[in-house]
Amino acid sequence: MSNTNANPLQEQKKRVPPGVVVVIVLVLALLAGVGFQYLRGHSKVEVTGTNHTEPAVITGPGQSGQGVTVGQAGAKAQIDLYLDFRCPHCAEFEEMTGSTVDKLVQDGTAKLTYWPLAFVNPEASPRLANAFAAAAANGKALGYADEMYADFSKTWSEDQLIELGKQLGIGDAKFQQAVQNNTYGSWVESVGKAADTRGVTGTPTVFVNGKKLETKDLTAEGLQKAVDDAVKPAS
Repeated sequence: MSNTNANPLQEQKKRVPPGVVVVIVLVLALLAGVGFQYLRGHSKVEVTGTNHTEPAVITGPGQSGQGVTVGQAGAKAQIDLYLDFRCPHCAEFEEMTGSTVDKLVQDGTAKLTYWPLAFVNPEASPRLANAFAAAAANGKALGYADEMYADFSKTWSEDQLIELGKQLGIGDAKFQQAVQNNTYGSWVESVGKAADTRGVTGTPTVFVNGKKLETKDLTAEGLQKAVDDAVKPAS
């Protein structure tokens, strides 16, 4: 007579209840996510090694409702860049136009005003905007902004932001305290209010000599053309 009673232990090994499988998958996904997030906040900071000269800071952070302006005071073109350091579209804009913007500022064609907003990520955006301000107060506005976008995958924790400052030559105690104590927090809020007053509703938003660029023109070519049009002599 055949044995119709299956071995209970073997049945348990063969058949894992679907609910258990789902729980296991979710736990593994959660652990992977936590691990990835940890790496984003603790990975090594390495500057990209761009060899541009840091432009002069014409208007530093701290003046209520005023952005940070860099370049040469006599430049004929004025670029206003409204950005959020946690905005992926801003990172794409930086990748496409960064070298063009840097050149326009370096050769004295344009001044660049950063307007750092803080709405994309309510936890991280204000932290990065404040750190940018602290770097700008030390004359490293353009370089610091470029480096944060160059490694957009980072969360840019306080430790990473301080380390970036050190690698750019601004690792003193005053800079570190400004990062840790959110020294420029109220200034960042004032910049946000100024952006609202100007009708800025998203990032990146760019004005050249007061004229807002259309979304289709947020490219290296579009920006260059807007600047060329702004500086050419009136006919």
